[in-house]
Amino acid sequence: MRKKFPNSYIAYLADKNAITLLENNPYLDELIPLDFSWTLKEQLNFIKTLRTKKFDLVIDLFGNPRSAILSFLSGAKTRIGGEFGWRKYLYTHPIPRSEERKNAIKFHLDYLKPIGITFSEPLSYEDMKTEIFLSHNEKSWATEYLKSKGIDLNKKTVGIHPGATWPAKMWFKENFAELANRIALKLNANVIITHSENETELAIEVFNLTSRKNIFVLDALNLRQLASVLSLVDLYISNDCGPMHISVAVGTKTIGIFGPGEEDIWFPYPNSEGHKALRVDVECHPCHLDFCNKEGENYMKCMKLLTVDMVFNEVVKLLKRG
Repeated sequence: MRKKFPNSYIAYLADKNAITLLENNPYLDELIPLDFSWTLKEQLNFIKTLRTKKFDLVIDLFGNPRSAILSFLSGAKTRIGGEFGWRKYLYTHPIPRSEERKNAIKFHLDYLKPIGITFSEPLSYEDMKTEIFLSHNEKSWATEYLKSKGIDLNKKTVGIHPGATWPAKMWFKENFAELANRIALKLNANVIITHSENETELAIEVFNLTSRKNIFVLDALNLRQLASVLSLVDLYISNDCGPMHISVAVGTKTIGIFGPGEEDIWFPYPNSEGHKALRVDVECHPCHLDFCNKEGENYMKCMKLLTVDMVFNEVVKLLKRG
């Protein structure tokens, strides 16, 4: 959008916590945080403020009822959003559903077609690239933070993230622990364990299952702190969740572990840049379930079949690439 309309005023509205990842983005003029815990009165005041900005165009990439209504009430004459149920009537340019299977980035780029922005196939690396812009101070903070944890940054450093939003997306903690041991002992590398506040107990459990040598549990960091730390590691291994995408966006080689999720949609990152999605095919994939509904030997079968050997072999390959 910035390339197409270099003199336009571009604002981005998003959840107050997640939107911090867009700070320092040179293509944006304004960030508009939305607090999902606001009362009805606060939401109405927010809409009034939004209307005073007199936006000409709104592109709703989320498409849920709240975002569709906000788009409609913004006062923008041109409104682009997905053709989802009744919500399509709130947009001037609803984007029809496509039979073509598209990754998440390509799916969202289609929302630019009504304003004359199109892309040649296949999409280039630049078209697909995601990026979080970190300041020099943020990177310096991350360096000092890791040093304060006793981490020798002259050695290879690998991050692991054993948590995820839903249990069905989580590789087993015992596997993460064994993987951490192998990386630390066989590759003589540091291993850092990242986690959110809600995942602190899990991170400690993983740590306690390891040899603990050259393995470190970090604090629960905010999103920009996490991004800053991940920009310094040599490789990051994560379940299918937000930190996995943050790692890619700061330019770190990333292994995404997938079970019920569809890696061709949610991991549109090139192997040529050091990114790799790992998943073992099972008859019930994709299940789109938050909790596995299988029993006995078939419980979490997709995760059981993805072995520590498989992941460790990919770790070795990616670290050798330098």
